[in-house]
Amino acid sequence: MSHAHSHQHDHDCAHGVADRRRLLIAFVIITIFMVVEIFGGLISGSLALLADAGHMAADAGALFLALMAKWFADRKPDDKFPFGLQRAQVLAGFLNGLGLIILVVWLAWESVKRFMDPSEILAGYMLAVAVAGLAANIVAFWVLHQGNMKDLNMRGAMLHVVGDIFGSAAAIVSAIVIWFTGFVAVDAILTLLVCGLILRSAFPLLNEAARVLLQGAPQDFKSDEMITVLKSKVPGINDIHDLQLWMLTPEEPRLAMHIKVDGPNKAQTVLQGVKLVLADDYQINYSTIQIECPDCPDKNIFHDDPQKEDNDEASVNGVDGHFKERVRAATKVFLS
Repeated sequence: MSHAHSHQHDHDCAHGVADRRRLLIAFVIITIFMVVEIFGGLISGSLALLADAGHMAADAGALFLALMAKWFADRKPDDKFPFGLQRAQVLAGFLNGLGLIILVVWLAWESVKRFMDPSEILAGYMLAVAVAGLAANIVAFWVLHQGNMKDLNMRGAMLHVVGDIFGSAAAIVSAIVIWFTGFVAVDAILTLLVCGLILRSAFPLLNEAARVLLQGAPQDFKSDEMITVLKSKVPGINDIHDLQLWMLTPEEPRLAMHIKVDGPNKAQTVLQGVKLVLADDYQINYSTIQIECPDCPDKNIFHDDPQKEDNDEASVNGVDGHFKERVRAATKVFLS
């Protein structure tokens, strides 16, 4: 198990370095062509180009944020952050999703204003800049798509670039239509279409990132099914309760549960069997499992159990009564 864990850690580190490189390359490409499209939009008078330039500016910021998050996520755990800073990439994905929605609101507002008050657009210059921007976005998308798509941070960054591709494509179509027909309102219409496409990608990203940040379980997880599988595959389990599954990141689910067995002699065998099933069937490599034989200490100490209270009073000088009294006394000293 230790060898497998070490191999997985090295593999994750290699992925992290490669993904940082991909993010940096995409950031440089997007930043260069953002400047090109800003000047192109100002010279040509195209809202679609300015919208795409604004989207590229947001993307450049998003890629920089994703790059920093990836750097933080690769830091080793310490006393202050026992799980490391891997959730920085989830937070970056969430912020990227919010950034996309804010950008859509601005683009939609500008599109409505431009539709009501059209202005002259230099279609030839707009077309040349849009084609160059599309080529740059496709290259950036290809670079990012080679990375780890289970990583919300990488997915968020890539979705920004996908939005740029749609924006550049819309600018190209706008330029062609304006060139041949003079219908300048198409610039605003296609920008609104791009807004809808961006929203379609942004909301699922936000939903998944929020689920992880709120320590939710994977969407398809059902605790009853997992308990049934564990009981059927691992002999010696009498009961499973207090099962909790959450995500540190989408790639790193964490689990905690209590398992009741007949006696101490079965504890290690059951524990190893459960760990094996969790790894093989559910890809859960990190779990905290409390083995109980026969009673759950949490229930005895922290939960109200009238029957247990009566038994304790009847045997106040017994082991259980002494143990509970010692726990209560220690708690009072600590709180005082």
